[in-house]
Amino acid sequence: MITLDNRSVTMPVVIVRILEVVLSCVCFILVASVGHSNSSHWAWCMFTWCFCCFMSLFILILECTSLNVKVPISWDDFTTAFAMLAALMMLAASIIYPVFFVCSSCSRPIAATVMSCLCFIAYAVEVGLTRAKPGEISGFLSTVPGLLKVLEAFVACIIFISLTDRYTQYPGLQWCVAVYSLCFIFALLIIIFTICKLLALCPFPFDKVLTGYNVLAVIMYMTAVVIWPLYSFQGNPRPNSCNHCAWDNLVVVSFMTCVNLIAYIVDTWYSVRLVFFIAPA
Repeated sequence: MITLDNRSVTMPVVIVRILEVVLSCVCFILVASVGHSNSSHWAWCMFTWCFCCFMSLFILILECTSLNVKVPISWDDFTTAFAMLAALMMLAASIIYPVFFVCSSCSRPIAATVMSCLCFIAYAVEVGLTRAKPGEISGFLSTVPGLLKVLEAFVACIIFISLTDRYTQYPGLQWCVAVYSLCFIFALLIIIFTICKLLALCPFPFDKVLTGYNVLAVIMYMTAVVIWPLYSFQGNPRPNSCNHCAWDNLVVVSFMTCVNLIAYIVDTWYSVRLVFFIAPA
């Protein structure tokens, strides 16, 4: 029997999720009322607002009816990972949409941008509310290394979206794409295994496997940080007629490679600290 949990409605995280649903829905309605666009950037922003609205509403319904306890996954890990992913998606949409579709006289697009920024703040607040506090026992994805795994996977997705055909011409760039792909697959597997409670199937200590992977990922990304700009921009200046052209995508990949390198360095520091400097209780 489904029962409504009245007490959960007054919890801070539930109030924040209600705001997320309202704000993302308002963004979607405002942009849809302006009209359709064939741009992939428009499609990405609309998908972000629709997806985040639906998932937040889905989580709200399950938690307020106590059905979440019957779901055979790590619920805390799932909600925290989604909040982190939604915050990153909202941040991207809040940057992409005004760059391509907002003008000084466009009232509804400006309003949608403001709502999107507020929605990003709401998701960031949820991440702060749901992440593990020092000394608190919680799932892996609720910790800083877990949140970094979501960040690393998301940044890799941005890199994949920004890739151009140029990488097929040079073995060095193909190596970089291999780095992005391998690290993304491993990060995604960690997220899936954590949410599905499958980490116990790992035949080796998870923390040591994670540390070894992070060290390897840092080394691989350090090579990509050097190789990608070298092969992308050497003898390839920005065209004078370029206005959000393929050359700009090369810059995006270079920047995101640096972002992921920093994320993996921080992730490695946390992992090494956990394995070698913090004794188990």
